Amino acid sequence: MKFLIINGPNLNMLGIREPAVYGAQTYEYLVEKVRAHCQNMGVQTEFYQSNHEGDLVDRIQSAYFDGTSGIIINPGAYTHTSVALLDAVKAVGIPTAEVHISDVGQREDFRQISYIRAACICTITGRGLDGYCAAADALYEYIKSKGEKAL
Repeated sequence: MKFLIINGPNLNMLGIREPAVYGAQTYEYLVEKVRAHCQNMGVQTEFYQSNHEGDLVDRIQSAYFDGTSGIIINPGAYTHTSVALLDAVKAVGIPTAEVHISDVGQREDFRQISYIRAACICTITGRGLDGYCAAADALYEYIKSKGEKAL
């Protein structure tokens, strides 16, 4: 089984960007934490981060061809604006979990809209970096319940 973990704009700035909201840990720490968690489940991981919407769409589309079993995505600000990301996830049909470090439900009004949520099997918010591990667990169980085999 292989998970693609996609992070959108500004997530490369973890540890620098608004630590009161996103914490003090770096993006590199996030990658290692999630990689170790997934390895314990026997799941391979690939990480991708971009600040560009089209690059994120391209990576989602290429997941269709590279054996990706599931996608964990934190679209960042594109959560609230990108129909293109929603359409890409719907097009590839790969089970996808949405994750947000902060509790977006308790933030600004514009953050209450998530376009991508309509194509996701679950949404994890407000659990910090641990939310990625919770999303991996949910995705793993979902794929297993659908009869997909671990590679």
